[in-house]
Amino acid sequence: MKKRFLLFFAIILPLFAGCTAIHSQNTVTQVSTIDALLAGVYDGQMSCGELKKYGNTGIGTFDHLDGEMILLNGAFYQVKSDGKVYEPPKALTTPFAAVCRFSPDETVGLNSPITYDELKKLLDERVPNQNLFCTFKIVGRFRNVRARSVPAQKKPYPPLAKVTAQQPEFTAKDIGGTIVGFRCPPFVKGINVPGYHLHFLSDSKKFGGHLLAFEMEKGLCAVDICNQFVLILPENLDLLKSVDLSKDRSKELERVEQ
Repeated sequence: MKKRFLLFFAIILPLFAGCTAIHSQNTVTQVSTIDALLAGVYDGQMSCGELKKYGNTGIGTFDHLDGEMILLNGAFYQVKSDGKVYEPPKALTTPFAAVCRFSPDETVGLNSPITYDELKKLLDERVPNQNLFCTFKIVGRFRNVRARSVPAQKKPYPPLAKVTAQQPEFTAKDIGGTIVGFRCPPFVKGINVPGYHLHFLSDSKKFGGHLLAFEMEKGLCAVDICNQFVLILPENLDLLKSVDLSKDRSKELERVEQ
């Protein structure tokens, strides 16, 4: 169990190839901010190939907001709005993503049926420190899963809340798969999603997306507690120039996450 809990918060600006950023364990590295994404900043800024240098596990989206990203065991997967899972090219870029070099500190056995809300409650009890970042990799068998994705957008980009208001949703029953994602501290409001943000990928690599609900039969949850956070802002400085990031977008984020 890690014993040194020094929070490291860095903003790297600009982003460029070969950037000498932190690649250590216990670090969540993030591209752009959730409020920028909510405001419609969907142009990709970092390639999957470059993002992989910062971690092997994580979630996000793709250029033009074209689907949901899952980074699992060092491989990228793209769940598009047609409900299918693709393996994106290394050159494909992301406007928003968070990754880490996964090294679990704890494991939590899930030996009886459990829902999404029940899982969050259980993990809050087992990993109670809400002021650190937690990365989750949960492998299990599911009675049912409900997920969604978002379609690629064209300029002028609409706000994310408008995009997700018509989001395609997908369901699957009796399926094996992996949940990947984060629990972020409350103080990241405007930067990332405070609380839980999880994506799903089936064992067959044919089903997945942003996780909305599930009932798990049984599984195993591995938790990586991260005490460092690195934020990388876009290389194109004009992207954020006209975006009002002082606005409280909490209500928008709540609608988007649900």
